[in-house]
Amino acid sequence: MRTDYTPVEEIARQRKWYLVDASEYSLGRLASKVATILRGKHKPNFAPHQDVGDFVVVINARKVRLTGNKLNQKTYFRHSGYPGGEKLIPIRRMLEKHPEYVIEHAVRLMLPKNALGRKMFKKLKVYPDSEHPHEAQQPEKINL
Repeated sequence: MRTDYTPVEEIARQRKWYLVDASEYSLGRLASKVATILRGKHKPNFAPHQDVGDFVVVINARKVRLTGNKLNQKTYFRHSGYPGGEKLIPIRRMLEKHPEYVIEHAVRLMLPKNALGRKMFKKLKVYPDSEHPHEAQQPEKINL
């Protein structure tokens, strides 16, 4: 038995750019599908030890949907390292100030927690509105 191994040069040639409109999806479903594309699990040459995924451009991050009562209840936690230094930021305020962080955070938690996952995460580009600087790459609009 022999394990198929895709050379790095061939992986780089096969990379595509995809465009996803976040206004059509809820946050969790969008994040899981984007993480699958970044990882490359949709390709027949997927290998867990290689970065075979594609680039993903997410637009309209400000318009992502949240189901249930998450808009009022979900918070992001940070800690300064000092006693009493915790900060809880509601997702409603995060969507107003930094809407791209909401999607980036959800996708990052669905990728591997190692150097390979950090490399995959760099292929994600999130923008709050419909304009993006990646027209030269001719991203292919997909429905997840």
